[in-house]
Amino acid sequence: MSVLTRNEAQTRAQLLDVHRYTIDLDLTTGEDTFDSRTVIQFTALAAGDTFVELKPATLRSISLDGHPLDPADLTENRYPLTALTAGPHELRIDATMRYSRTGEGMHRFTDPTDGETYLYTQLFMEDVQRVFAAFDQPDLKSVFGLTVTAPEDWTVLGNGIAEHTGNGRWTIAPTPLISTYLVAVAAGPWHSVTTQHAGLPFGIHCRRSLAPHLDADADEILDITRACFDRYHEKFDEPYPFDSYDQAFVPEFNAGAMENPGLVTFRDEFIYRSAVTDTERQTRAMVIAHEMAHMWFGDLVTLAWWDDIWLNESFAEYMGYQTLTEATRFTDTWVDFGVARKGWGYDADQRPSTHPVAPDPAAVPDTASAMLNFDGISYAKGASALRQLVTWLGEKDFLTGINTHFARHKFANATLADFIDNLASATDRNVHAWADQWLRTTGVDTLTPHIDESDGAWSITVDQHGHRPHRIAVGAYDHAIDTQPGPDRLILRDRFELDVPHNNTAKHHTGRRPALVVPNDNDLTYAKVRLDPESWNTALHTLSGIPDALTRAVIWNTARDMVRDGELHPTTYLRTARTHLPHETDLALVQGVLTFADTQITRRYTTPDNRPAAHATLTDLCRDLIRRTEDGTNPGLRLTAVRHLIDAATQPDTIQDWLTNGSVPGGPELDPELRWRILTRLAVLGATDETAIATELEHDPSATGQEGAARCRAALPTPEAKAAAWHSLFNDDTLSNYLFSATAQGFWQPEQADLVHTYVPRYYPEATALAARRGPAIAEAAGRYAFPHYAIDTDNLHHGEQALNDPTLIPALHRKLTDQIDDLRRALAVRNAH
Repeated sequence: MSVLTRNEAQTRAQLLDVHRYTIDLDLTTGEDTFDSRTVIQFTALAAGDTFVELKPATLRSISLDGHPLDPADLTENRYPLTALTAGPHELRIDATMRYSRTGEGMHRFTDPTDGETYLYTQLFMEDVQRVFAAFDQPDLKSVFGLTVTAPEDWTVLGNGIAEHTGNGRWTIAPTPLISTYLVAVAAGPWHSVTTQHAGLPFGIHCRRSLAPHLDADADEILDITRACFDRYHEKFDEPYPFDSYDQAFVPEFNAGAMENPGLVTFRDEFIYRSAVTDTERQTRAMVIAHEMAHMWFGDLVTLAWWDDIWLNESFAEYMGYQTLTEATRFTDTWVDFGVARKGWGYDADQRPSTHPVAPDPAAVPDTASAMLNFDGISYAKGASALRQLVTWLGEKDFLTGINTHFARHKFANATLADFIDNLASATDRNVHAWADQWLRTTGVDTLTPHIDESDGAWSITVDQHGHRPHRIAVGAYDHAIDTQPGPDRLILRDRFELDVPHNNTAKHHTGRRPALVVPNDNDLTYAKVRLDPESWNTALHTLSGIPDALTRAVIWNTARDMVRDGELHPTTYLRTARTHLPHETDLALVQGVLTFADTQITRRYTTPDNRPAAHATLTDLCRDLIRRTEDGTNPGLRLTAVRHLIDAATQPDTIQDWLTNGSVPGGPELDPELRWRILTRLAVLGATDETAIATELEHDPSATGQEGAARCRAALPTPEAKAAAWHSLFNDDTLSNYLFSATAQGFWQPEQADLVHTYVPRYYPEATALAARRGPAIAEAAGRYAFPHYAIDTDNLHHGEQALNDPTLIPALHRKLTDQIDDLRRALAVRNAH
């Protein structure tokens, strides 16, 4: 398949003005294909040659201005349009298209619970070509009018209000000017909850088997939606630019969500079948807020080329967290961002694959390279940079610049230069210089304080390893005088701002130095932090007694970074968690610390000889948390502890008893998520079998149950189970994206290293061939989940480094392997450091 280059897009944009797409989709023609008929009305601004993109199963006919063209001229995904004359034209295409099982294009899913079928589009980057013919680039915006034929009992959703006209026919209201990748259709026997807000129809939709779970949370989802909608209208001068707002929770969705105007699609794991923590509800709410921000930044004003995709995502990420904090009951969202999202950015920024937040246009020469920039840089680092920009610029000037940006470029396209110019128009600060320093550079700065004390005064100087300017808050804390049990408490003596490097010395004539001095208090900038020795000693002993959860998040991130950099022994991190998490009050912090302790420290950074002791520490910590929650006052904390105790179990007896009894003593009762979690761990430990897995699947035949069974079967510690799982992953191309991921998650287990070591060298060539056959979505899953994570040895590193030189690696897998191999190299370094 030919990928679109930036140069080709610029040439085509200078030649064409695209006015309208009229698209007719027939979804009743069978289980494998559907019919797609497209009429494109456009003007050639000069005489010349160009092409239209399409990936059909069969191209039945194509005509230009009523003159038939030869379908055989289609080459890969391009049909040439030669010798166009200047002036208006009409292109007609009639094709048969294939349904997808990988979450790309028109994805088809049949619910194993009730046999109902659902379809939805995901057309990002190049996948519109899997659904209809298009001049597929973001700066050729157009009006889109769709009609859809579906089974009579289905509902069809689209970017605009959809009207059922009878006989399974639906007409979707024409869009304003939008980009091709933002067109959306979802069809099936949806369960819907609808309402009106601000004079617009709002709806939330899911498959019928999830109806009771959607109904249980409908008020919460709609309340969040309305609150964010209203808050954005307080921030933005431009009104919401579309005629309705639907949110469809769809199956087997690859991303968290997609900002299709008027029809946001979400992965339907956000419709909770099982108990979740309040932090997980906050995450769902943040995704709702994030996608709604895109209605303005991304949909109303769209990037001109994919080098600016970071700006869409960084803006929505920042706005999602900030608006949720301002408009909903979730007032501490930046704690979760600090402990969960920011580490993602720090990790990505220290790998060989790092790139500037705003990459050089030359680094994004085509759509294949653009796909690689959806990472912790574009989301977490970019949002952190915008938060620092708001701290430095002030929110009033920031929003003034944003509203200027919307007014100047609405229903059109804009570049980073446009964005910076519009911000600069609202302030006398040098925003262009700030952008060069923050957005055009790579890497993480490190801030290290030095504390001097003399003559009853103390001062702080911040050494900076890096080059960016930072406006930070510094927190000064003293020991509290109390007799409460547990770790010592601290109280805030003072908090003040510093500009690093320009104004980074502050003197305070208030007696002896504080017990704890925290640079980047309130987590306002993006930088790794180190503490001075006395402060670090205080932090280790008083971490849970620091009054502000965001400050605690900064220190936990410091500990995390020190482990990854080989400066802190992994067991010290575990002991600190063992000491302080039983007293921690912020659930996001508990979840973040436990996740790092489990997935990285005990599974990767700890040697096999030391792993039993690490597991014991983690298990004891989880038991402490369970004991703390026996009174029922914190069900979210108890659920978190139960989950991690299951995952850390080294003996099957306790969790087998829970599964047999259907509950944890004192609660919770085992819902499907916990039952499959226990069964997966029992499979890893060799304490269950195919009969038990099949029995559980009979009780829960849902899509999630199918994934749970696939994960369990792949985790069984027998040569036969591993061979069958490997065949499913790499030789039988029928697994959907979700079943592939579940099988891969079960296959590699640190306890089974000896059993699967022969598969490690096989992974690289077989994953390379798989990616070439099945495309970017499966390639990403193969790199993320099927990689041999727990083979922490030089042989695996050698195989991986050799694989990166294979010229047949497609870009999506090459990027994932680059990251995984660097993480492997880091894990080896952490082990060797201690």
